[in-house]
Amino acid sequence: MDSTAESPVLIGQSGPVQGSRWIIPPAGITLGRDNGCEVVIDDRQVSRRHAKVDRRAGKTYITDLASKNGTCVNGVPIKDEVELKDGDLVQIALAAGFVYVASDSTVPLEYDGAAPRQGRIRLNPVEHSVTVNDALLDPPLSIHQYRFLEMLVLRSGGLVTREDVIGTVWPGEDTEGITDQAIDALVRRLRDRLKEADPEREYILTIRGHGFRLDVNA
Repeated sequence: MDSTAESPVLIGQSGPVQGSRWIIPPAGITLGRDNGCEVVIDDRQVSRRHAKVDRRAGKTYITDLASKNGTCVNGVPIKDEVELKDGDLVQIALAAGFVYVASDSTVPLEYDGAAPRQGRIRLNPVEHSVTVNDALLDPPLSIHQYRFLEMLVLRSGGLVTREDVIGTVWPGEDTEGITDQAIDALVRRLRDRLKEADPEREYILTIRGHGFRLDVNA
């Protein structure tokens, strides 16, 4: 297994893999029902060798191995090899869901059960899941939405500037293409997701000219 700090990771989000994670080594990993696979998914919907994740030239690719019930990336069935991007959602048949994280430096190395919490919001750093007002957000937040919300929670109501958002939500990426409109769209989508669980409250406040903060009284 690759132990470098910049290895990509698959994090189980649903089904029998929920809460588990796998660092993707240079040799890649196979997902399937067979015990010889690196990621074993114990479900009859899953083919014995269902899909393969490979790394080449700094990029990560997923291929469906002619499985019976298919593989989806961001809800779209794949047939040919597809490059995975940070935050992509991978679904194996209807049995198991994963989020792809491009670098394990953004994933907690250990999880001691003490989930970050602020008011009615509770985060699970391993599963990248969010509970709002005792309701689990399903489908899960995108990786960008999760990173933004986690930063707000950890600031405990403190100000988060737009520069903070860029550095935390899009770490290591070319920031020239990340516009104010992209940040506003991220905030809007996250607000909409939180309202799904708690429509009566406004959790994310915009501080005009400065940034954003979480309403700790919500």
